[in-house]
Amino acid sequence: MLSQPFEKPVRVWVGLGFPRQLNSVVDAYQFVADWRGNSPEQKAAIRACKAALAGDIDAETARGILVQFARRKDILVEDGMMPPTTQKPLHV
Repeated sequence: MLSQPFEKPVRVWVGLGFPRQLNSVVDAYQFVADWRGNSPEQKAAIRACKAALAGDIDAETARGILVQFARRKDILVEDGMMPPTTQKPLHV
């Protein structure tokens, strides 16, 4: 198994608006495997991570599939993005 780092980390929202940075294929695999659910996007991300760990595809291909999964689940942290909130903003 070969853990390849991503050229650019993928940041995802976890918990109550806390970002988590995924730096490598191993980080991504652990995150997606622990994700609750069984969606086609999750299955694709897991397959891509396993393939990258086996050396069948490169890390950037797996990263792209991970980004699609995170975007579909609305947990991808885009540059300059604020955490999602469930409360109304306070007005002073």
